[in-house]
Amino acid sequence: MKGMKLIAIFVVLTLSACSGARPVLYPNAHMQSVGTDTAEQDIEACKEAAESAGASEGSGKAGRVATGTAVGAGAGAASGAIGGIISGASAGLGAMIGAASGAVWGLLTGLFSAIVGPSSQPSQAYTGYVNRCLQEKGYEVTGWQ
Repeated sequence: MKGMKLIAIFVVLTLSACSGARPVLYPNAHMQSVGTDTAEQDIEACKEAAESAGASEGSGKAGRVATGTAVGAGAGAASGAIGGIISGASAGLGAMIGAASGAVWGLLTGLFSAIVGPSSQPSQAYTGYVNRCLQEKGYEVTGWQ
């Protein structure tokens, strides 16, 4: 039962960490003429259009976690093989143990940085799509935060 509570807390933290980055609009003449409410509706419409086109907002964060896991596995396998050779044990066994421990380390550090690390930017495809959509509506995007 306690494990289920920890999983629920983890899921809530992960979901809250995934929300965040939004385009920042420069207060040009178009922005001033339509107002903040209309601008927010246009941002949401462009975000929905980006997702409909296949661009995923959260893929940047997930990609970093996957990359960290793969890099950890590779580094662990290499160091495990070297350690196995030096100690006289099987290089294959050392590589297998090193890969497993490196993958776990990479996964945990990737998840930790995704949850408590600085707010990350959405994927380039997503931000590019939303930026262009907003530009076509007359807005000037100064960045994301």
